[in-house]
Amino acid sequence: MGHAMKSVQDLAAEIVAREGGFVNDPDDPGGATNHGVTLGTLRRLGIDINRDTRIDVADVRALTRAQAVDIYVEHYFTRTGIGALPQVLQASVFDMYVNAGGNAVKVLQRLLADMGYPCDPDGQIGPQTIRAAQMAFDAAPSHLADAYGIARRNYYYALADARPASRKFARRRDGGKGGWITRAEEFIAPRYHLSEAQHQARVAAWA
Repeated sequence: MGHAMKSVQDLAAEIVAREGGFVNDPDDPGGATNHGVTLGTLRRLGIDINRDTRIDVADVRALTRAQAVDIYVEHYFTRTGIGALPQVLQASVFDMYVNAGGNAVKVLQRLLADMGYPCDPDGQIGPQTIRAAQMAFDAAPSHLADAYGIARRNYYYALADARPASRKFARRRDGGKGGWITRAEEFIAPRYHLSEAQHQARVAAWA
């Protein structure tokens, strides 16, 4: 796996690079975002970037890339326990956790249960999930990362099925694959990428 040997810092820096700079998109439920870090995240974590005692859009704007990397490593990798999962899964779960929170773990937990390694889809990486993931990896070491990436891609399509305002993240204006889908596929072997025709068929029901 190309992702296996990278450090957590490297993975976080890649996430920051993919996320891009300051955006305040009314269709994005997260609101103002910089380097992928939302205002809600800064408030939840109590991080006052400009130290003016308020946490507001100005803090999102002031956030540096290095600060974003530190936030990802600490709050989305270390504290979530992603480092206890098999290494082939870590980059993709980490990347998804940044934009989907605990749903990144629930997608994994449902996949593990479907593979016959039961675990409660509670969005938390505890002993049961770690054990199930290790057993699944031992059983299918060369397939687990792709299986997770495919489940992740399916989750994004389903989210866009359910919420029309999110469809632009799954389908570009010209009808091609949106950012959520191309991002999921960065962690899936090319032979499992959807063709443009398959993608078009998947989104055909959307207005």
